Amino acid sequence: MPEPDTLAQDRRADLELLVSAAREAGEIAKGFFGRSPQIWTKAHDSPVTEADLAADRFLFERLVGARPDYGWLSEETADTPERLSRRRVFVVDPIDGTRGFIEGSPDWCVSVAIVEDGIPVVAALAVPTRAEWFEAVSGGGAKLNGEPISVATQPGAPLRFAGPMRHMRALSGEGLAFGERRITPSLAYRITLVAAGRLDLATASPNAHDWDLAAADLLVHEAGGTLCTAAGEAVRYNRAEPRHPALLAGVSGLVARAEAAVREAEQRSEDRRRADSTHASGAGTS
Repeated sequence: MPEPDTLAQDRRADLELLVSAAREAGEIAKGFFGRSPQIWTKAHDSPVTEADLAADRFLFERLVGARPDYGWLSEETADTPERLSRRRVFVVDPIDGTRGFIEGSPDWCVSVAIVEDGIPVVAALAVPTRAEWFEAVSGGGAKLNGEPISVATQPGAPLRFAGPMRHMRALSGEGLAFGERRITPSLAYRITLVAAGRLDLATASPNAHDWDLAAADLLVHEAGGTLCTAAGEAVRYNRAEPRHPALLAGVSGLVARAEAAVREAEQRSEDRRRADSTHASGAGTS
C-alpha cells in the first residue's frame, strides 16, 4: 500500500492525465458534431457514430499507453474478463449522450474515471460544446473549469429536476413540488449538473452502465452530495455485470426522501411491462 503522500501524488498525476485526455477527446468528437457523422446501430437499437469510435481509440491509446497496468472498460470497446483482475480500471464513455449528439443537443460529454477496488477515485468529464470540464479526486473536492463546486445544500422550491417522467409524477405524489423538468440526453452530465448545484435532484432508469456513472458519481460525492440506488445502496463498479438499477443523485436528505417513490414507480413500470408481455404472448397464440 503506497504511503499517503505518494498516493496523493499518484492520484494527482492520474487526474492531470484524465483531464487532458477527456478534453482532447472532446475536441475530437466536437469535430464531427453537427456534420452528419456516419452512424451504426448496436444491440438494443443503440446508436454509435464515427465520433464515438474516434474518441474511444484516442482515449485507449492515451490512457492505457500511459498506465498499461490499469484495466479498461469502455462503452465502445468489447468487454473482457481481464479487467476484473486489475485493481485500477479506466471506465470510459467517449460520448455519453450519443442520441443527443446525433440530434444536435449540446448536452453530451466525454466521461472518464479511474475505479480502484470498485470505487471511483479520479474523474474527468468534458462538455466541449459548453466549454466546460469537470474534475474530481477522492478527498480533494470537485471543480468546474478549475473552480470548486458544490451541490445545492438547501434545494429550492420548486425543485430543479432531471429524470424519467414517471419518477417526477411519483415524487409529486409524495408532496415534492417541481419546476420545469430538464431534458438532458447524457446521464453523466445530468448527474454532474447536481454536483454543480444546477439541479436539485436527478434520477435514472434501471440499466445504466458503469461508464455512464463512474465519473459523475465521484463528482457528486466530492461536491457534497450522494448517488445511490433507489434502495439506498452505494454503487459499486468493475463487477462482471456493469449494469445498475434505478438511481438517484442529490443532497442526501432529499435523496432519502425520494427513494421509496422511485422504487414504487419502477415496480409499477415493471408490472406493466410484464402484463403487456403476457398479453402479447397470449394474443400471439390465440
